Amino acid sequence: MLSYLAGLGTGLSLILAIGAQNAFVLKQGILRRHVLAICLFCAISDAVLIILGVAGMASAGLRWPWLFQAMRWGGVAFLVIYGLRAFRAAWRGGEALRPEGQAQGLGAALATIAALTWLNPHVWLDTVVLLGAISAQWPMPGVFGAGAVTGSFLFFFSLGYGARLLEPLFRRPAAWRWLEFGVGCVMWAIALRLALD
Repeated sequence: MLSYLAGLGTGLSLILAIGAQNAFVLKQGILRRHVLAICLFCAISDAVLIILGVAGMASAGLRWPWLFQAMRWGGVAFLVIYGLRAFRAAWRGGEALRPEGQAQGLGAALATIAALTWLNPHVWLDTVVLLGAISAQWPMPGVFGAGAVTGSFLFFFSLGYGARLLEPLFRRPAAWRWLEFGVGCVMWAIALRLALD
């Protein structure tokens, strides 16, 4: 039980930081668009990465250092472009930022969250490398990993479905502009951090 609770707590502490993935889930939750699919995709992706880490795949980065470099620069490019789109949406304001104007289809939403998840080297480092290394310190690494997976499911579904509590605030176009501006800042800050690492 201690291994499970440690995994749950560690997983939640790593995922709580506001990042590109969380900002997108929050936005989709406020819009009430594809929330189940987005949350499920994020939680399952996290589970796969946690399992890889616990199973010892963290050493792949040591064997193939070019892999993390390729992911790093691909992630930087994607985050810069996505941030630019968010800044442009914040600048335009008006109809484009109202929930009824956000008509991104399921395929496009899943493609965006897939890129935000799988092209982000910090997700790989935190989930695969760091959680994998921490799990090895516990007597039951598999149980630790199960706790971390539970934490991911709890977090993403709470964020996605809890975001609707903010809906009254986002009925005002100005709130959407600030959200888009904040998303753009988060994307560019993460891109800058990745580029400088």
